[in-house]
Amino acid sequence: YNEPIKLAHLLNFNDMNELHNDWLKKIMFSDDDFTLLSHRGSYKTTCVSIGIALMMVLYPNEAIFFMRKTDTDVIEIVRQVSNILSTDLFKEIVHMIYDVDLFFTDRSAYKINTNLNVSNKGAVQLLGLGINGSLTGKHADIIFTDDIVNLKDRISKSEREHTKLIYQELQNVKNRGGRFINTGTPWHKEDCISLMPNVERYDCYSTGLINKETLQSIRQSMTPSLFSANYELKHIADEDALFSSPQFFNDDKKLFNGVCHIDASYGGSDGTAFTIIKQIGDCFYVLGKRRDKHVDDCLSEFYLLMDKYKSGTIYVELNADKGYLEKEMLKHNRIVKSYNENMNKYIKISTYLRANWSKIYFHEDTDAEYLNEILDYTENAQHDDSPDSLASIIRELTGKGKWLF
Repeated sequence: YNEPIKLAHLLNFNDMNELHNDWLKKIMFSDDDFTLLSHRGSYKTTCVSIGIALMMVLYPNEAIFFMRKTDTDVIEIVRQVSNILSTDLFKEIVHMIYDVDLFFTDRSAYKINTNLNVSNKGAVQLLGLGINGSLTGKHADIIFTDDIVNLKDRISKSEREHTKLIYQELQNVKNRGGRFINTGTPWHKEDCISLMPNVERYDCYSTGLINKETLQSIRQSMTPSLFSANYELKHIADEDALFSSPQFFNDDKKLFNGVCHIDASYGGSDGTAFTIIKQIGDCFYVLGKRRDKHVDDCLSEFYLLMDKYKSGTIYVELNADKGYLEKEMLKHNRIVKSYNENMNKYIKISTYLRANWSKIYFHEDTDAEYLNEILDYTENAQHDDSPDSLASIIRELTGKGKWLF
């Protein structure tokens, strides 16, 4: 009860400290709803897994409901809780407390029940669900939400509203006298975090878990909003950015018979950005993909997307590779149009992309990382592959060298 951290150490989570001891105690013993916001790599989700396993032992007749953004994320945590309960340590704890041998009576990718549960409610001890799962008929004494707000909520208003709606529906899942335990990261001033009560924040500067050198390396490896949200627990205001509030569509046919652009990476910190675009009237319909890989490792995936959307010409820049990428794609019978880049990147992006921003619609399958890189773009941005790719192909479609405003 006083030092659950010792159990974490016995489970080989040796980097956890007194801060995590406090988190574990609040997770397990607080009478009120509790919201924990902490930076990535702070072991908050590990605390959730250990806390759930301990609660299943200490409160075996209470139903626990666990929600994350996706089903895959839920499966990961349910598996970790199952593994913790399967250890000799937990079997010994159960034997000491109840004088019985611990075993599972129901165990799957989404739920766990043990022989400790003797409640007549008919509910399993732990049930997990992704945010798009059905809540009909679900009831629980303790509800965990973990990272139900993510990068998609920063980019899409509809995603933010959907997440908030689901969180509000969870109020009906909670049994009388039950409580919420929320863990996560804020992404937008109007995201679901704004609805959560009793918030405690632990940013990368206050926990002491990451040294200055490592933190600087992390900062340089990602866009400003990613670092700000994941490590400083802040969001970057849209009004300070060149681009905000992207528009979306989901009709594949609007991309058919379009053209493509590849902003290639040949190693280092840059990524490979891939854009499919179709101009219809004054509007541009876009599918964007971004990969932290060498371009050679991306081409097979890009070819499949081109075939799916019946794309034609691929535009590539000659400057960086002296024609290597063009030759490589010609070997695969692709139609390639190369060009020498002579325009300042910031001028190109702030001209062609910004001037057309209100006319651009992104396919819902566009990578969040692709969009985030555009939304984060400034003249001093360290990562600009995605906005550069989109601006370059819009320039080709609207007339090379023409000033649009």
